Amino acid sequence: MSTNTAQTPITPLTTQDADTLITAARRAAEAAGVTVSVTVLDAGGHLLAFRRDDQAVLISGETSTRKAYTALQLNAPTADLVDLVKPDGPFHSLPTALDKPLLFIAGGIPVHRDGRLIGAIGVGGGAPEQDHGFAAAAVDALTELDR
Repeated sequence: MSTNTAQTPITPLTTQDADTLITAARRAAEAAGVTVSVTVLDAGGHLLAFRRDDQAVLISGETSTRKAYTALQLNAPTADLVDLVKPDGPFHSLPTALDKPLLFIAGGIPVHRDGRLIGAIGVGGGAPEQDHGFAAAAVDALTELDR
């Protein structure tokens, strides 16, 4: 009886993928008249790429990074997590339990390939709903290339 449980290798998130994600997010933001920062993390939570528009506020870079990290660690869009961190919610004390701070506002989305988590994108600079839309547009653009 075989006990081989090896999974088929998945192509990791590459710097070219990161460029696609950043370009798509920035285009969506520019179309809305918003300047943003975009962070892309690999599956291990390491910074793969970062871009801050010159007109974006400085804190947007930290915000985009924390959104990406949160989406990666919890494998969920940050927009879906907001209610979970309210007082008495299941994630209320989670930000202090991990090494890096999390950010529970929209704009962070995990990136999957063939159903497996390969990284995350975070966008900061606009309203949370806008940032979520910009990140979603980026993930959609990458998904289209993978097809």
